[in-house]
Amino acid sequence: MRRSLASESLLPGFRPVPRTGVIYVMTEAAKLGFNEQRSEWSNLGQGAPETGPLPDSPERIDSLTFTSDDHEYAPVAGLGELRDAVANLYNERYRQGKASKYTRDNVAIASGGRLSLTRLVSTIGKANVGHFIPDYTAYEELLDSFSTFVPIPILADSSSGFRLSAEEIHQEILGRGLSAALLSNPCNPTGQLIQGSQLKSWVDSARELQCSLIFDEFYSHYIYDTNAESVSAAEFIEDVNTDPVIVFDGLTKNWRYPGFRVSWTVGPESVIDAVASAGSFIDGGCARPMQLAALPLLKPEIASQEASSLRSVFQEKRDLMLSRLSDMGVEVSPAPQGGFYCWGELSSLPESLNSGMKLFRKALERKVVIVPGVFFDINPGQRRPDRASRFGGYARFSFGPPIDEIKHGLDAVEQLIRDEV
Repeated sequence: MRRSLASESLLPGFRPVPRTGVIYVMTEAAKLGFNEQRSEWSNLGQGAPETGPLPDSPERIDSLTFTSDDHEYAPVAGLGELRDAVANLYNERYRQGKASKYTRDNVAIASGGRLSLTRLVSTIGKANVGHFIPDYTAYEELLDSFSTFVPIPILADSSSGFRLSAEEIHQEILGRGLSAALLSNPCNPTGQLIQGSQLKSWVDSARELQCSLIFDEFYSHYIYDTNAESVSAAEFIEDVNTDPVIVFDGLTKNWRYPGFRVSWTVGPESVIDAVASAGSFIDGGCARPMQLAALPLLKPEIASQEASSLRSVFQEKRDLMLSRLSDMGVEVSPAPQGGFYCWGELSSLPESLNSGMKLFRKALERKVVIVPGVFFDINPGQRRPDRASRFGGYARFSFGPPIDEIKHGLDAVEQLIRDEV
């Protein structure tokens, strides 16, 4: 299934470019009058967290001040002081007592997570690159945008709780001849989390088999049913410059500043040098004023305060959504351990609602947005046959919005199900 909206005429030399899942559903919602400011709508397809103050959260930044010097370009790799701050945060959180520490040379700054990933992917050479199914919708086009490598799918399905063991990933790397693998952790959309000894085993396999693991850690503050403050593969790296592990994060989700468009890549110096070179022709670097605004947010005590606050609020929202969806007949199994999404299986709903696309269309009529599961069946280049998706019977429900909006949306979905029985 192609994720395009229409067959608009293209100029000579251009190709159709499909929209990612969230952009698709929001475009369809806009046709029916969706607007962020219209309170009658509930956006349970939302890919961003609520951005306002939370109980016990740090004071939110609501104004920027900068001088005429800040009108200049910033270095493509990012301001040195911000790169230092990122390195220090990772060392404080994950590298205590370890001889190998991150420095600014292990960090590159970019304007948002997609751009960080685009920079890195543009530097991958001839290789088999593993990607997981289901996973973040934007990976589909990203993994097909450069012709230097072959994307190789790795399935994590419901029978395994959408998880792969350390032994399974070891065998996937060996059996498929992978030189790199990309994944979100916690996973978007399932919320499954690789942590502790399991995450250590993944990093150990990467080191042993010399396969670069690329961890998208944009939801690493949103972790539940654990005493950990956050999770990162950086904790289990032995040598920051030789272990083939790269991590991404940014202000978008974990600090709840999606509009800042500030992200970072953390990895070996050789990777960061390549990423900065790619940035010199892809984008030219992140805006200097936004990097300066990000600096105080990277202080370890501020980062910890934000992580603690959002976990408390989002766990309450998670538990509410799990309970309400279960009462409606939407199965979420296993429950999300991280992120802010519920991956709902719809087979118990009435026939008119028992697929992601059916529920999506009907929910739009009730002014509720969800994301059909088919968009997470990542298929770069449409190399797999255009058959019915294995995730056609799923939908992703977001508990990113404020709790009152979530309740309003769930009330509307519940009423829709009752009316269809």
